[in-house]
Amino acid sequence: MKLSLVVPCYNEAENVAAFQDAVIGAFAGCGYDYEIVFVDDGSKDATYHNLKKLHEAQRCPVKVIRLSRNFGKESAIYAGLSNADGDYISFIDADLQQRPEIVRDMVIKLDEDPEIDIVAAYQDRRGEGKVLSFFKKSFYSVINKLSDVALRADASDFRTFRRSVAESLLTVAEYHRFSKGIFAWVGYNTHFIPYVAEARRAGTTKWSFKKLLNYAIEGIIGYSTKPLRIATALGTLTAITAFLYLLFVVIQKLFFGIAIPGYATIIVLILLLGGVQLLCIGIIGEYVGRTFEQSKDRPIYIAKDILTYNQESK
Repeated sequence: MKLSLVVPCYNEAENVAAFQDAVIGAFAGCGYDYEIVFVDDGSKDATYHNLKKLHEAQRCPVKVIRLSRNFGKESAIYAGLSNADGDYISFIDADLQQRPEIVRDMVIKLDEDPEIDIVAAYQDRRGEGKVLSFFKKSFYSVINKLSDVALRADASDFRTFRRSVAESLLTVAEYHRFSKGIFAWVGYNTHFIPYVAEARRAGTTKWSFKKLLNYAIEGIIGYSTKPLRIATALGTLTAITAFLYLLFVVIQKLFFGIAIPGYATIIVLILLLGGVQLLCIGIIGEYVGRTFEQSKDRPIYIAKDILTYNQESK
């Protein structure tokens, strides 16, 4: 098998058939074998029903992995990667914002240059608002300053890579996953190409601002321990400031007879110190919580059904 297209799906019932049509059209006459590995990530609509129809028809080799619940896109990607047989593997969304024709170009690039291990796409032009764009740029700026690995701004999970890269990715069995960081961490020679995201064929985006914020926190916590050092620095600075202020108040009282500052000052200091302490505890708690989750050694995903080419469910 030359190529596996790993396609995570969550409530994409209206898109999966059109996606397969687009893949068949894009790879017509390509001269090599390919497969589509659909991963139904606990969809609430008819996604799995429609995927079973595609699997039964087998207009092109189709696998379907149905997860037991919604584990999240990162886990769905890992599930697809675990079941992909291609020499090249591509991550691509089912909503057709990322076109299969670009995947074919990625394959050509990998064939032409054996030194390139990954071809990753980044959005050349974004149709999002200024506020969201500002927060995304800020996130990449912050994480690249904090992390030991550099992330390419605007690079997406839309990428095609060799089997050797896939095997390395599978060894990174983290429960809390952040694909962009994992790709940066495993290394390999990556070639970036621009692309323009198309409009969704149907449905709405599954990414809200809250989910994007949680995803950003996941990336920062997962690939840097510097927030812990920031918490230490904040605690140290606050302690030094409080000690200096204590000396100042004592000197005022002993040598100048000035009354100790009253209620307002005390309340402000208590709130300041309490806020810094809670912030530091919160940062530590994020790391402890992730360590706790990882220590349980739970699987990254649970597959309820796996439909392979021979139409057997296992």
